[in-house]
Amino acid sequence: MTSLGMTSSGTLTGRRALVTGGASGIGAATARALAAAGAHVVIADIDRDGAEAVAAEIGGSTWIVDLVDTAALDDAGLARALDGVDILVNNAGIQHVAPIEQFEPEKFRRILSLMLEAPFLLIRAALPGMYERGFGRIVNVSSVHGLRASPFKSAYVTAKHGLEGLSKVTALEGGDHGVTSNCVNPGYVRTPLVESQIAAQAAAHGIDESEVLAKIMLTESAIKRLVEPEEVASLIAWLAAPDAAMVTGASYTMDGGWSAR
Repeated sequence: MTSLGMTSSGTLTGRRALVTGGASGIGAATARALAAAGAHVVIADIDRDGAEAVAAEIGGSTWIVDLVDTAALDDAGLARALDGVDILVNNAGIQHVAPIEQFEPEKFRRILSLMLEAPFLLIRAALPGMYERGFGRIVNVSSVHGLRASPFKSAYVTAKHGLEGLSKVTALEGGDHGVTSNCVNPGYVRTPLVESQIAAQAAAHGIDESEVLAKIMLTESAIKRLVEPEEVASLIAWLAAPDAAMVTGASYTMDGGWSAR
């Protein structure tokens, strides 16, 4: 029997996975972890060069798609993209930091489209095939912000809280069909998304960029470092494996103790 973080090579042999935002950060690390366990991984990303590079590295394939443009994700196209997918990892995300009264509505809608509506559409397209095969793993990359709030992140916090609810409903509906649905909830992860926030956080809080990690990002964590993408990927790979068949409707924190407060 495998243990958390030690998914054995071959445990996902014959499975097909799709990872959104798979060209970099948590998505790329997850694609590598799932491929190492034997899955064929589809890298779904708007970044063609990045997606193709990761796919070539792991022997996977690509789906070049702009998930923000949910109106273009018609049923036929989604059915083709999700055909045969046993493991769906909803990971793609963006961020914008601003006080509510200065938060542009279009940016709010853009974040919700990518991080809540698109996961719904992908889950909706994936479930019929998963039900037919009697197996499915849906892993939603949420955040500590799916469980807690921070100022200046109204859209991100709203999207992640919504994703938590969507994941739980999926778990309840999928239970009789061999489909599990869970969230992983990391704190700040060492990714381009987090690194790009530092300047915006400094401006929003009126502090120097060098102070952002200690005074803003890690102030609530007992462990004062960023989470590594590979750590998150390890948890996702375990949730996708056979050993996690009884784990569903859960939210797994990996936040250095942030949510213990």
